[in-house]
Amino acid sequence: MRRETVLVLGVSLGSSAVYAVLSIIEKLTRPVPLSQQTTAMNQSATPGRPWLDLAYQLAGIVLPLVAVVLALYLLNHVRRPVAEVRAGHFLGLDRREPARDLARGAGLAALIGIPGLGFYFFAKAIGINTQVSAANLEAVWWSAPVLVLAAVENALLEEVIMVGYLFTRWRQTGWSWPLVIGLSALIRGSYHLYQGFGGFAGNIVMGLVLGLVFVRTRRVMPLVVCHSILDVVAFVGYSVLRARG
Repeated sequence: MRRETVLVLGVSLGSSAVYAVLSIIEKLTRPVPLSQQTTAMNQSATPGRPWLDLAYQLAGIVLPLVAVVLALYLLNHVRRPVAEVRAGHFLGLDRREPARDLARGAGLAALIGIPGLGFYFFAKAIGINTQVSAANLEAVWWSAPVLVLAAVENALLEEVIMVGYLFTRWRQTGWSWPLVIGLSALIRGSYHLYQGFGGFAGNIVMGLVLGLVFVRTRRVMPLVVCHSILDVVAFVGYSVLRARG
């Protein structure tokens, strides 16, 4: 099981963590202070060629989700946690409780997002975080829908793998809940290091909160809703503010 989880992380968020560590090292070795640097997200791949750019953006959204399908496949076919229950149902990645999932997700988004925004400005003010430019697509008709899809993709990738899959597998190996929650949160923080140490610390806290919620509810869907809302607000909100100058 442990080897399996290492392999799944290696083809998904584990590799992102490696690149994030390299990114923060590169930023720290520049002559410019970290707080004066900008981290650009959701950038155009082929500026001036919108249809090709759209194809690149959609590929960048769809292909990472293969890791989510892989994780669910492994839970279904290799040491299934409950023999008669499919992985999606076991993880709470379904539509059994739509109203409750939406309510929990929205509440979590407010709980995490409002203080998280304040912490971002604090981290930048004390020089431990970059300026995060959350949306940098060209002003074309599909930019907002693509940003929403990117937000949902991030949510599915992170919450299904970092919480649903890893929590299940690590518990199957006999690890304690505190170790499982803490290690998952630490990995979550590590692949956000490219933003700076504020992004690292903030996402560790987010991982701890969402991990505790999953342990209590045994449902990934509220976490996906929460994460989707946070990223939609960040991506689309930033894009709107940027367009208004």
